[in-house]
Amino acid sequence: MRTTDKKAEIGEELKTAVTRVAVPSKMTAAVLYGSEDLRIEMIDVPSLAADEVLLRVRLALTDGTDLKVWKRGYHALMIQPPAVFGHELVGDIVAVGKRVDPRWRIGMRVVAANSAPCLRCYHCRRGQENLCDDLLFNNGAYAEYMRIPGRIAMENMLEVPHSVDDQSAALAEPLACVLRGIHEMEVRTGDTAAVIGCGPIGLKFIRMLSRRGVRVIAIARRTAPLDVARRLGAVATINATEVTDVAAAVKALTEDQHGPDAVVEAAGNPATWSMALAIVRRGGVVNFFSGLPSGTHVEIEPAAIHYSEIKLISTFHHTPRFFREALEAIRRGDISAHDFVTEEIRLADLPQAFERMKSRSGEIKLAVRP
Repeated sequence: MRTTDKKAEIGEELKTAVTRVAVPSKMTAAVLYGSEDLRIEMIDVPSLAADEVLLRVRLALTDGTDLKVWKRGYHALMIQPPAVFGHELVGDIVAVGKRVDPRWRIGMRVVAANSAPCLRCYHCRRGQENLCDDLLFNNGAYAEYMRIPGRIAMENMLEVPHSVDDQSAALAEPLACVLRGIHEMEVRTGDTAAVIGCGPIGLKFIRMLSRRGVRVIAIARRTAPLDVARRLGAVATINATEVTDVAAAVKALTEDQHGPDAVVEAAGNPATWSMALAIVRRGGVVNFFSGLPSGTHVEIEPAAIHYSEIKLISTFHHTPRFFREALEAIRRGDISAHDFVTEEIRLADLPQAFERMKSRSGEIKLAVRP
C-alpha cells in the first residue's frame, strides 16, 4: 500500500472513531494548580480514545476528599496538579468511541466511579480490587464535560434508574466506600456502633448502620451535624466539646458500660484515632476510615489491644461490587441527597465554596451545576 493511501485510511478511521452528538471544542472547568489554588478556566473538551466515553456533566458533588485535596494541593494516588478537579458526578453520554461496549448509548444518564481495577493483579485475584497494583483513577467532574477511561466505562459505570434524582445518584461513589467499610467491620443487627465525626462520610455510616439495625452513637464537635445524625438514625449523640471524658460518656450508653461493639473513626485526626481505641469494647472492632497524612504518628498501647483482642481495620476506597450495591441502595431509598446536599451552586462559585467549607460554615455537600 502506498504511503498516501495508508494516511488516507488512518484519517478515515479517525473520522469514524467516535460517535457523538454536537459537542463544543471548549468547556468551562475547575483546574487545581496547588494548595488552595483552584481556578475556573476555559479548556479543551477532552478527546476520546476508541474505548472511552464522554459525559456532559449534569451535576457534581463536593466531598471531604476533595476538600482535603484542595487544602493539600494534590493527592498522591488520585490527582497531580495542574488537573481538572472533582470525582462525584452524574452525567449524560454524549460521545462513545468505536470500541465501547454497545450497551452504552448516546443520551443515557450514568454514574461513573472515580477508579477501576485491572482485575488481573495479585490483589484483584484475591478480591481486593481496591488495592489493585494498577488502580486507574479519574478526576474531572467539576467541568462541563468529563472523559471516562475505557476501563472505568467497562467495569465501573452504571446507568441511573429513572426513579433516582441527579443529586442522589451522585452519592454512589462515596456510599460505595462506606458500604465496603461496613462489610469489613462485620457488625450484626442489635450491635452498638460509635461514629466519630459527622461530616458527609460519618453521616453516611450513621444512616447505613442504622438501616441494618445497629444502634449508633454519634460523636462530633458541633451541634448542627449532630442534629442531622439524629435525623439519620443515631440513637444518641455526644458533643465532644461539652463532656470532659468522651470515652466514659459513650460507654455509659452501652450495655453494662462495656463500650460499643464497633467504632468508626471518620474525623481524620490523631486525637480521634486515639479516642476510637479508648471507646471500643473488649473484642470489638475499630475502623480507622479517615486517612492521615504521611508521617503522622499515633501512640497506642499494644497490651490494651492484644489482651482485649481489639480488631483494627482501615478500609480504603471501594470495589465494583460495592459501587453497584451503592446505586441499588440509593434506588431503594435507603439514602437520599435530601439529607446531605445543603446547597446548589454554579461552577464559577466553586473556589469561594471551598473557602467556606474550610471554615466549617455548615455545608455538608454542595451540588455543582456546570
